[in-house]
Formats: sequence, structure tokens, C-alpha cells
Amino acid sequence: MPDPQTLLLCVLIILARICDVSLGTLRTISVVHGRAALAWVLGFCEVLIWLFAVSRVLMHLDTPLLALAYALGYATGNYLGVRIEDHLPLGEQVVRIFTRCGPQLATRLREAGFRVTQFEGCGRDGLVHLLLIEIPRRQTARLLEIASHADPQCFYIIDDIRLAANAAVLRQRSTGWRGIFKKK
Repeated sequence: MPDPQTLLLCVLIILARICDVSLGTLRTISVVHGRAALAWVLGFCEVLIWLFAVSRVLMHLDTPLLALAYALGYATGNYLGVRIEDHLPLGEQVVRIFTRCGPQLATRLREAGFRVTQFEGCGRDGLVHLLLIEIPRRQTARLLEIASHADPQCFYIIDDIRLAANAAVLRQRSTGWRGIFKKK
């Protein structure tokens, strides 16, 4: 049985790895969403915590339990990072809804304040409507609740958006080195 000091160090390493790997997941998401300042802060904290954890393991290579704690913290941090990201309403999404009740569903969504673009198509079983809605991620659950209530048979696809702008805005964006450092 390991001594209490080793067990405490194992717990600290597990917690440190959970924190730094979770921060790493959030940092990556921040980079993808173009949030450079947030990514910088998260990266700084992530590496600072990582240095603590890895240095403790490397100082005690004769204690394999610390390496196990390191690996356990890493795996758990990956899992928690993804779970945290699921609950953070960062960014914009486009929702594609395929429905046979297109005009009615589009009207309900517009009445709820969503901007909807509607297309008609032909599916395997006949006429199908495609509704496109660009929304902040935090509103996705509300939109899907309205859609599934109006048409329980609807099918939807959700994609994260990196950039959405009209052509006039795109022409005004800086290019070259200035564009890299300019805040979005």
C-alpha cells in the first residue's frame, strides 16, 4: 500500500491533468472559433498546470503509480473537455431541417424570431422542404424543440460555422499579415 504522501500526489496529478487537458480542449475550440485572446489565456494556464504535473511524475520515475495517475488524469480530462464543450454555447451554427411541413414549420420558426430560408426538393417519397437557419449555438435546443413539436418526423443536421458574412463584409476584411492579427 502506497504511503499517504504518494496517494495525495497521485490525486493532485490526476486533478492537474484533468484541468490542463480540459483547458486544452477548450483552447482548441477557441482557436477554431477564432477567439485568439481566449485561446492565449487558456494555453498559458494549460501549459502551467501541465508543467506541474509532468515535473512531479519525472521527479519520481521510481513510482509507477504516479505515471498511472498521469494517464488517468489525461484520459479523464479528454472526456470532461468534450462534455464541457457540449455545454458551452460558443459560436454560430447552421441547422438544416428536412420536413414535409415546410411552410408551416418555417412560419412557426419565424414567429419565434428565427431567420429561415426555405427550399423545395424531391425526396424518395415525394416533396420535401429544406429549411436553413443560422443561429447562435445557445439557441439550437430551443429551435429543435419548436421543430420537433411542429413536425415529429423532421430530420435535421447541425454544423458549426467558422465564418458567416455577406459579400460586402468579406470585401472589407483585412488580408495579409494585418488580417491575421485583426480581431474578428
